[in-house]
Amino acid sequence: MNNRIDKESLITAIQGCTELSERQKEDVQELLAETKKYGLVWENTPEDVYEELRREIPVMHEDDSKAILNGDEYPDHAIIEGDNLHALTNLCYTHQGKIDVIYIDPPYNTGNKDFEYNDSFIDSEDSFKHSKWLSFMSNRLKFSKQLLSENGTIFISIDDNEEADLKLLCDEIYGAQNFVANISWQRTYSIRNDSKGIPTEVEHILVYSQMPNWQPKKLRRTEKMDSLYKNPDNDDMPWTSSSCTAPGAPTHQGMVYAIQHPFSGEMMYPSVGRCWTLGQKQMLENMLNWGNYELKDLHDDEERAKVCGLSPSDVRKDVQAIVLKDSLEEAKRKAKKILEAGHWPIFYFTNNGKGGLRRKTYLKDVGGRLPTNFFQYAETGHTDEAKKEMISIFGGKSPFATPKPTRLIKRILEIASEKESIVLDFFAGSGTTMQATMELNKEDGGHRQCILVTNNENNICEEVTYVRNKKVIEGYDTSKGGHVEGLNDNNLRYFKIDEDSDKVPRDGSRNSRIRLAAGMVDMLRLKHDVYTEQDSLGNMTVDKNIMRYYEDNGHGLLILMDADKVGEIVDAISNINLVTKMEVYVYSEGSYAFDDDFLNVKDKINLYALPGPFLQTFHRIAPAMNEVEIDNHGHELTEEEANETSDDFKDEEE
Repeated sequence: MNNRIDKESLITAIQGCTELSERQKEDVQELLAETKKYGLVWENTPEDVYEELRREIPVMHEDDSKAILNGDEYPDHAIIEGDNLHALTNLCYTHQGKIDVIYIDPPYNTGNKDFEYNDSFIDSEDSFKHSKWLSFMSNRLKFSKQLLSENGTIFISIDDNEEADLKLLCDEIYGAQNFVANISWQRTYSIRNDSKGIPTEVEHILVYSQMPNWQPKKLRRTEKMDSLYKNPDNDDMPWTSSSCTAPGAPTHQGMVYAIQHPFSGEMMYPSVGRCWTLGQKQMLENMLNWGNYELKDLHDDEERAKVCGLSPSDVRKDVQAIVLKDSLEEAKRKAKKILEAGHWPIFYFTNNGKGGLRRKTYLKDVGGRLPTNFFQYAETGHTDEAKKEMISIFGGKSPFATPKPTRLIKRILEIASEKESIVLDFFAGSGTTMQATMELNKEDGGHRQCILVTNNENNICEEVTYVRNKKVIEGYDTSKGGHVEGLNDNNLRYFKIDEDSDKVPRDGSRNSRIRLAAGMVDMLRLKHDVYTEQDSLGNMTVDKNIMRYYEDNGHGLLILMDADKVGEIVDAISNINLVTKMEVYVYSEGSYAFDDDFLNVKDKINLYALPGPFLQTFHRIAPAMNEVEIDNHGHELTEEEANETSDDFKDEEE
């Protein structure tokens, strides 16, 4: 009996089935197309918050009362209070492809009330413990991949409970080819004497990149590393001794030759299997700094063959040696004079001229040090340090049980971010990532922006995440009576997604569409990093019932809810000159943003329909319930409307 499924016949039968909607047919065909051979398989447990997204659209708004503003020239950081899945749907529109570094510290699923799923804590006896955690993480990581820039990376802290599962999940979402490292962070500086089994000294940080072959930035050198560079010959700068040979003698036979020692007259060859780092002509130029040398054929095939690991008959024949032109006595006199004068040539002889040939490597020519997959607590902090940081900021107590040290996150940003990068942490907790971002900006003159996302369970967002970073910006008195100056060259804005008031039904109605467009104002301000509201647009007074205009540092954002005002808007824009093109959003029932009406100012603006593009983004990441689909104008359609639209397209093609 043939047990193989005839998928082609099944697909044909499905396409002719009248009992299934078009969407259901596509879903079944997609299932048939899946041929998973290797990877992670788990029982997908539906998550309530994701199912809610299929019925309602969450929209963020700014809480102006919590804004900390120190100047338009400073970076604008943002805290988003709300479920991180809700926030990620908004960010997939505002920041798709813009995030350079994501760091997250998700629940470790220890079974000790650290992970809540569908309003219930998951304990160690739950038979679906791992499946629920994977379902939870999968939804969020899929969204996060859409946020990463082309050179973006994500760093995920985890412990042994879920590290293996998380690695397979990330391989599936980000691609195994984009795995960068599994960093071991030395989380503790001392092992407890009462530890059972093998004590846990490290936690994991899984690192994935958006594209293959990502390279980290080098770290700043330490004083200990620089102390290895000396100046024994009174050179202009410190240097260290390096080898002047390299592996590869058999494949680089032209770089295997003799050099005559100016002090002893001995013919020096590289050690077996190695070759000089320079060819004869370049090396001759360097040896002329020690005396008179010339190229000469020594017929030394046998010696060179030993170095190359070949027989004399197989070794290359036309390789000349670098030999002295003067007598040994004269050569030795000249070389000794150079040795005693100091400031030796870059290729020098060790042991006061009696040793072999080495090369100087100057401190100025070496870059930083490469980061490894082991983060030592001495450089990146430990858990006790993190708690002490919180105690210092919050006046004698730590309101968060498991913070990460600022130095750990700063190390991640040092190797993964540029000075203008956007950083995201959507399991923000105590808010360490923002503090690390601001501190690194202070140290290297950067203008990084940080976005934090966390819920407000037990008031953590308002009373911990926000308060911590408010204190860091404004300065604070420590628990020991000291004072820490604020990092006041930063701005902080606070956004919220309320569980009840900030949800728009996905019912496809015009009323919901208008409500969504009006509610997107603060989202668009975050998207374009433009916040200061203006009362006028050029010579035109802004009627805030139908339009809003924002401008910062020569960047403008206009949101228009009444298309009848387009003519007046165009006249006003024609008299405005900004540093960049103005971002203009016009409410539309479809994807048409009245482009023809803006032709006279098309070189001054970027034009968008509202809310069509956002609806399309949202539908792509969270398809609506009841087979709601998006038509080509950005409308959400019911199943009946979608089928009618599909029939219309078929009629047009015929």
